[in-house]
Amino acid sequence: MTIAGESAGVEARRQRSHAQELRRQANDAEQRAARFEIAERTESETAQLLAPLAGIGYHLLADRRWPGSRTAQVDMVVVGRAGIFIVDTKAWREVAVHGDRITRGQEDVTDDIARLADLAYSTEAALADIGLAPGEVHAVAALAGQKRMHARVASVDVIGTHDLVGHITKRGARLSASRVDEVLAAMLTHFPVIGDDAASAPQVVVPAAVLPRESAPTPAPTIAALDDELTDQLLDGVLESPIEDWMAFLDPAQAKLVRRSFNGPARIRGAAGTGKTVVGLHRAAYLARSTGGRVLFTTYIKTLPRVLESLLERLAPDMVGRVDFVGVHAFATRLLKGRGIAFRAPGLEARLAFDDAWNAIRASSPLRSSRFSRPYWEDEIKHVIKGRGLTRFEQYADLARVGRKHALPLETRQAVWDLYEAYSRGLRERRAHDWEDIVLLARDAVAAVPLERYDAVIVDEAQDLSCAMVSLMHHLVGDRADGLTLIGDGQQTIYPGGYTLGEVGISLSGRGVVLDVNHRNTAEILEFAKEMVADDQFVDIEGVDGVGDTVSAISRSGPAPAFHRFSSRAEHDRVMLARLSEVLRLIGTGHGDVGILTATNRQADDVRAVLRAAGVPVVMLDEYSGRTTDAVRLGTVKRAKGLEFKQVLLAHVDRGMVDAAPAESSESDRERRERGRRKLYVGMTRARDGLWVGVRDGVSRSR
Repeated sequence: MTIAGESAGVEARRQRSHAQELRRQANDAEQRAARFEIAERTESETAQLLAPLAGIGYHLLADRRWPGSRTAQVDMVVVGRAGIFIVDTKAWREVAVHGDRITRGQEDVTDDIARLADLAYSTEAALADIGLAPGEVHAVAALAGQKRMHARVASVDVIGTHDLVGHITKRGARLSASRVDEVLAAMLTHFPVIGDDAASAPQVVVPAAVLPRESAPTPAPTIAALDDELTDQLLDGVLESPIEDWMAFLDPAQAKLVRRSFNGPARIRGAAGTGKTVVGLHRAAYLARSTGGRVLFTTYIKTLPRVLESLLERLAPDMVGRVDFVGVHAFATRLLKGRGIAFRAPGLEARLAFDDAWNAIRASSPLRSSRFSRPYWEDEIKHVIKGRGLTRFEQYADLARVGRKHALPLETRQAVWDLYEAYSRGLRERRAHDWEDIVLLARDAVAAVPLERYDAVIVDEAQDLSCAMVSLMHHLVGDRADGLTLIGDGQQTIYPGGYTLGEVGISLSGRGVVLDVNHRNTAEILEFAKEMVADDQFVDIEGVDGVGDTVSAISRSGPAPAFHRFSSRAEHDRVMLARLSEVLRLIGTGHGDVGILTATNRQADDVRAVLRAAGVPVVMLDEYSGRTTDAVRLGTVKRAKGLEFKQVLLAHVDRGMVDAAPAESSESDRERRERGRRKLYVGMTRARDGLWVGVRDGVSRSR
C-alpha cells in the first residue's frame, strides 16, 4: 500500500541529491577555473620575465604541445646561445626538498618534476639526430614569484621565476648562431603549436618572444627600464666567451653514442681524430647526470686528467665534482693510503734494485745478446710480467706476450724470469716498490674489499694501460650496465707489451663501437701521418690482429704538411722559429693554439731554451692544466696524447724514424723504431690545421 506523499518525497530527495551533485561539480569547475587563471597569470608573468632575452638573440616558444600528447602543453621553450631550456611554471608555495623528493606543503610533487625530467631526456634523444650533446638540454621548474632559490631534483633545476634570466645567461655562449638555427628548427617540430592544424601552419622563425595569449599591450622593456640585476645578467649573456662547438655539438653518431646504454663493459675505438676523448667526456657528464652518482675518468698519462677536468668545467659545469679525473697511478696510491695499506713511493731504491739484478747476470746469459738491450728486458718485466701480475714461471712460459714482436725460446724466458725474481728480491730487501707493485696492491685491495664509490668508470687511451690496471678498473664496477667504458685505438699504442681483454676476464659481447669520421685533421695531415704506420701490425686489446681502423670521411682540407731535413741544430732552430712566426700571423691563431712536440724530455728542454731566448711565451705540457693562456704548448708526444692544437711543430725528429729501416737491425731496434713511428703518428694527428716536421741527424734518444 502506497503511503500518501511518498513518491513526492522520493522525487524531492532525488532533486536535492542532483542539486548537491551540481553544486559539487560547479565548485570543482570553479576551482579548476581558478587554477587555470593562476596558471595563465603565472605563465604570462614568466613569459614577460623572459622577454628581455629576445633582445640578445634568444627564441621564446610559448604554449607548445607536449610531444606525444594532444592536450598537455609546455609553458616555454627557450632556445639560444646557452642551449635549450624547457621551462614549466609552478604556482607552488611552501616548497621543500628532502633528498631526492620535493613537496608543496604536505603533498609530494616529485612525480611532476620527474615528468619534466623525462621530457628533457626525450628531447635530448630527438636532438641527437642533429648532433647536440645531451648536456645542452635543461629542464627548469620555475616557481612563480620566487627569487634567490635553487634546488635540483631528478636532474631538474627548481628555481624562482625572477632567477630565470640569470640561470640561462650564466652558461655563456655555447652554440654558434648557425647551430642555434639548427636547434630551433628541430624544436619547432618537436614541440608543435597547440591546435589541430597547427602542425601544418607556416611558422616564421624570428628572434623574438612568442606570446600567443591575448593581453593588454605593454611596451617592450628597455635596458634602462630593467633593474640593475637583470641588466647585468643580460649583459653577461651578450659579452660572450669564445665558442667551442665541440662542447655542445657532436656528429649524430657521436651524440647517440654518448647516451647509448650497454648491458656490460663496452669499448669505443676509432682512428686518431675521430673524437673518442670528446665522446668520453660527454659520456662521463651524461652518466653522472643520469645516474645521480659518481664517475671515474682515468688514463695512463698523468697530466691529462687535469686538462680534461678543466674542459669539463666548460663543457658541463653542473657536473663538476661528480666526475673524478685521476691518473691510474695516482688513483692506486690514493686508494692504498685510504685503506691504510703500507707502501713506499717508487724512487731511487727501485732503480738500484734493478741495477743489482742486471749486473749479476753472467756474460753467457741469452739476455746479454747483442740483439737485445737492457731497456728491452726492463720493459719485458715491467709490462709483460708485472703488468699482468704473473707469480709463477709456468704462467710466463706459455704466455703469448701480446704486443712484443719477437718470440722467446724457453731458455731465454727462464733467464728473464730469473732476472725478475732477482729484481723482486732486491725490492723486498730494500722495502721498496715500483709502480707495477702499487697497481697490483690496489687491484688486490679492491678485489678483497670492493670500493663502493663509482657508478661508472671511463678509461681513455685504454690501449696504454697494463693488464693489471684494467683489472683494477674492472673491479670497481664489475660487469654492471654502463659500468666500464674503454676508449682507445690500438694504432696509437706507444708503450711496449700489451694485453687482451680476455686476459682480464672482460667480455664485450658485441658492445664495441667504432667511430670512423675524422673531424680534427685535414685530409692532407691525416694522409701524411698514415705513412708512419702504413706497415704497422699489432694485436688489438680485443685479441685480433689489426692494421688500424679506417676513416670513412674527413670533413676538412688544408695545406700540405711541411717536411724539412737539417744537418745542424742551429739551422733547425732557426727554421722552427720562422715557422712559428708564420703561423702566428694566421687569423685566429695565437700562441696558445700552437703545440711544439718532441720525442724526449731533453729535446723539449732544448726547445724551451730556444723559445725563451727568442722571447716566445711557453708553457710545458707537464704543467698545462687546460686553461686558456697565450703561450705555446711544449712537451713530449706522450704528454700530448688526448690533446689537439691548431698548429703542430714536431721538433728534432730522429731521421731513423722517417728513413727506410736498415736491412739488418736487432730485435730491440726494430721494436723501438716501430714504437717511434707510432709516436710520430700520434704527434702528427694532434694537428688540426697545420703540421711542420723538422728532421735532424744524430738527435738524442734518451729520457
